[in-house]
Amino acid sequence: MFKNYPINKLHAGHYPEILKVWESSVRATHDFLDEADIQIYKAMISGRYLNELRLFGVQQDGRLLGFIGVSNTSIGLLFVLPETRGMGIGLALVNFVYQHLHITEVDVNEQNVQAYDFYRHLGFEVTERFATDAIGKPFPVLSMKLA
Repeated sequence: MFKNYPINKLHAGHYPEILKVWESSVRATHDFLDEADIQIYKAMISGRYLNELRLFGVQQDGRLLGFIGVSNTSIGLLFVLPETRGMGIGLALVNFVYQHLHITEVDVNEQNVQAYDFYRHLGFEVTERFATDAIGKPFPVLSMKLA
């Protein structure tokens, strides 16, 4: 069932909370990453990606439950708190960027089966596969596009 969550634009003041959501979600879903990898990606996200993406989030009672970061053409980040998974927050965020920004592409770690299944369920299809991620680590990436 789709719930209509209020979605707000996020800014630099939200970065600490965004990183907390990101890290808790990664630890719950990216079991292929070791601690060193998590710290490398965390530094990349806080030092670069958050400044390059347009960010939107779902907040409740002053707490960030999930967020999405998009470039001009694709979803760069989509993470929700582990305890809020299955509540439709990810769906609401993807729907928001599709409806308002016409975003129809995403890259997903192939080893993150839950994310892959989520996007497939929404109608995304694999268009390309890369053997390594953006920094050359051996974590295959699937480019997906909404069919």
